[in-house]
Formats: sequence, structure tokens, C-alpha cells
Amino acid sequence: MIKAGIVGGTGYTGVELLRLLSRHPQVNITAVTSRAEAGRRVDELYPNLRGHIDHCFTAPDIETLAACDIVFFATPNGVAMKQVPELMARGVRVVDLAADFRIKDVGVWSQWYGMDHACPDWVAEAVYGLPEFNREAIARARLIANPGCYPTAVQLGYKPLLDAGLIHPESLVADCKSGVSGAGRGASVGTLLCEAGDSFHAYGVAGHRHKPEIEQGLASMSSGAVKQFTFVPHLLPMIRGIHATLYARLDMSQPDLSQEYLQSLYEKAYENEPFVDVMPLGSLPETRSVRGSNQCRIAIYRPGDGDTVVVLSVIDNLVKGASGQAVQNMNVMFGLPEEEGLDIVGLLP
Repeated sequence: MIKAGIVGGTGYTGVELLRLLSRHPQVNITAVTSRAEAGRRVDELYPNLRGHIDHCFTAPDIETLAACDIVFFATPNGVAMKQVPELMARGVRVVDLAADFRIKDVGVWSQWYGMDHACPDWVAEAVYGLPEFNREAIARARLIANPGCYPTAVQLGYKPLLDAGLIHPESLVADCKSGVSGAGRGASVGTLLCEAGDSFHAYGVAGHRHKPEIEQGLASMSSGAVKQFTFVPHLLPMIRGIHATLYARLDMSQPDLSQEYLQSLYEKAYENEPFVDVMPLGSLPETRSVRGSNQCRIAIYRPGDGDTVVVLSVIDNLVKGASGQAVQNMNVMFGLPEEEGLDIVGLLP
């Protein structure tokens, strides 16, 4: 059995990890930490876990965590990087669900996250945990930088087009929407029901922390050709889900850009991916269809046979966009079937 610890078990990604790992047949949860809730039963804070998690929150003691095979950091940005070096020295594998190790250029990371990096030497070793792109490296990794929610939906949506060289890489526009759980569990006026309900608005238009992460990933898929990328996130009055509407300009010199060819391109690209579902031609994926699951559902369009291609990509921001992907990465790291513990049907209605 894999002994797993969760640092920061009181947030939304933390409780999702607990929900998923509690039903994983190869995992034994040995530590769930929270400084603020130390001594309190986990199922007192999250009664959905009654009968599944028989733990109390504890302080994040390094000796307790060092006894784990893997530690998940479901913590704010800047926390994991302070503890990772010691855990690495003790032979513990780590999956960081925050952004501490996602961006390879430490100067860029500091610019966007407003702090100096505590262990820049480990950034180079960290593997970006998007299994559909980086599976072999993840299998050998000790430290995983779990992707952000928007970056997951966007990169999976663009990947087949970039891999095939069918689009102009300077023409990419991502128009994305997220439920309010993406802001985390901390109190914030902007995510109060009276503020977010019956409304819809953009944010981070001048610059969002996920933009350099997405640009880094898209550049890797296109051999560095992505030079301009427009990303506009929006807040939706719902709890879970991300809907990414992705635009690009097709390279009209290509021999076949028919709607049918583009559909077959996506179907072939993801035919062996257990958590990417390319929907039938003409489909419109809905966020509710992936709620609670680790699925990304994708549809592709070429409106009016013009030079613009539109990709629709939906995920649950807390599962495939965070904790589910973290468990998927763990499965790859330990040589387990990728679907282990993640064969969950989305919740409807």
C-alpha cells in the first residue's frame, strides 16, 4: 500500500484528494495536516467523509510526513517550496497542487507570484504533471508540479492542432470560464453568493498567473513557436467547472482542413487517453457532464468552413483541474493503472 500524506487538508482541493484517495485500493492515508484545525476530526469539518476517513487533522510535522511514500501539497502558493527539499532528502515523492514548481523560469515565477523562490534548484527537476503530454517523465519523477485548472483545459484543447502544425501559433485566443470554487475556500467578498450570483464577469484581463504557465506548455507543444497568446478568464455563478472556448487561425496551406479531418485528428490523438473524451461531431460539451469526474470533454468546430477553428474543452476544476489529476500523476509515478481510484461517473443533474 502507498502511504500518502496531505498537507493542507481543509481546502477544496484537499477535501477532493481525501474523497478520491479514500476509495483508492492501493492507498493508505496516513497524515492529513492543518495548522488551524489540528486536533479536529476530518469528518467533523467534511461530513461527506464520515465512514471513509477516520483521521484528525495534525500539524504539518516533517517527521510524520517523512514516513509517507508520497505527500500532496494542497496549500497556497509558496508553502510547498519551503518543505520540499527536506522531504526530497528523505526519499519522499511530492505532488504540489499549487504553482511553486510549474514555471521553469524562476524570475518569471517571482514576477507573477510576488515572492522569491525558496528552492530554485528544485524547479529544474520538477516534472510538469500533465500526463497526456508528459507521461514518461512523470513515471520517473520525484517531484510533480500539478498543472493549474485553466492550463489543463486549454493545453488539452490545443494540443492536437499544435502537434500537427495546423494552426498559426501567434493566433491563439482562450476565452475561459470558471466556477467560484476555483478561488478556493478562503473568505472573499467577490465569491459571496450575493456578489457572484446572477452575474458574469471577466477578471485578470490585464494579466493572470495562469497565462505564463499556459504559454510555457503551448510553446513546448509547438517547439517554441507560440509567441502571442490571449487569455481572458471569467467567473461564472456556479460552484464547479471550467469551460474553455479556444480559437486559432488555420494554416490554409495544409492539404486537408475539413471538419471531418479535424474531428478524426482529435479522435486519433486521444483514442488511448482514459480521461480525454472527444465528443461526436456537432456536440456541445457541458460542464455538468464532468462534475465530480476526472474527464476532459472536447469538441472541435470549423465554423462556416472559414480559417478559424474553435475548440470547446470542459473539466471539473477541482478534479481533472486539480486533485484528480494529482491522483492520476501518483498512479503513473507508482506504475499503477492510470484509472485506479478515478473511475468516477460525472454527477447529473
